[in-house]
Amino acid sequence: MKNILLPIDFKGNEQLLLDKAYEIAEKFNSKVWLIHVAAPDPDYIGYDAGPQSIRDSRAEELREQHKQIQTFARSLTQKGVETDALLIQGTTVDTLIDKTEKLNIDLIIIGRQTHGIFYKAIFGSVADSLVKKTEVPILIVPLD
Repeated sequence: MKNILLPIDFKGNEQLLLDKAYEIAEKFNSKVWLIHVAAPDPDYIGYDAGPQSIRDSRAEELREQHKQIQTFARSLTQKGVETDALLIQGTTVDTLIDKTEKLNIDLIIIGRQTHGIFYKAIFGSVADSLVKKTEVPILIVPLD
């Protein structure tokens, strides 16, 4: 197992996932690819991007997310695990599948929280969608 993909969603539960990725990467001498898939720009999905203040706010949010994922990558690197961090705009599941193929990922580690039926009906589950769309093994870490 050479490459591990660790999607990060910035919901405050990243340390548990980082610890699990470290534990596995250290044992198998694997590289960890941290990835955050940010929502696509409005013009990407057919909407006007809005006033400059909204675009500026979105750009600042992406800069902060980029800094944070780089900080997570540095923390793993300092522990001796080769790590790269990616922040990509796109649709979450399709982007993760694409990167899984392009980076020759051997394992995906993803967190999962329990949500009610209404949430699942509207938003679905990234973990469930990945299980259906990839043949790469997935380690699902409960975050509740």
